[in-house]
Amino acid sequence: MIILTTSAGVHKKDEFSFSEMINGLKSRSDFRKAGAVALFIGVVREETSRNEKVRKLTLEAYEERANETLTRICLDLKKKDGIVDVQIHHLLGEFSVGEDLVYVLVAGSHRQDVFPVLEEAVERYKKEAPIFKKEQIVSREGKTVEYWEAERENAI
Repeated sequence: MIILTTSAGVHKKDEFSFSEMINGLKSRSDFRKAGAVALFIGVVREETSRNEKVRKLTLEAYEERANETLTRICLDLKKKDGIVDVQIHHLLGEFSVGEDLVYVLVAGSHRQDVFPVLEEAVERYKKEAPIFKKEQIVSREGKTVEYWEAERENAI
C-alpha cells in the first residue's frame, strides 16, 4: 500500500488512484477527528454545454505552479472550523468519456462542515489552478474539431 504524503497536486493519469487518496487520509493521525468525508469526482462527460459529442480530453498543466496553487487552496481551506483535511488531486493526460479527471476530498468533524468547503475547493481549483483542457469533439456538422478550452471562442 502506498501512503500519500501530499494533500494536493497534479498527477499523470495512471500514476495516482482514488484508493491512494483514501488510504492517505485514513493513515493520518488526526483522521480520528473526522466524522464526515465528502468527495467530488470530476469525470469526462459525453457532451459539451453546446450539445457536441466529446471524443476525448487532453489535460496538461503548468505543473509546478498547479501544485503550488492546489496546495495553497487546501491549506487555506483546512483553516476553517471543523475541517480536518482537504485534498485536491487532478489527473493529466488523455481521457475518454467516463474516466476520472479530478478528486476533491474534504474531511471534517460534521457533515455540515464539509459540504460548503467541498464546493469552495472545486470552484477555486477550477478558477485558480493553471490546468489546461483540450477537447476533441464532433461538431454539429459532423466534423471532428480539437481546441484548447481557452481558445474556444475563437475556434468555432
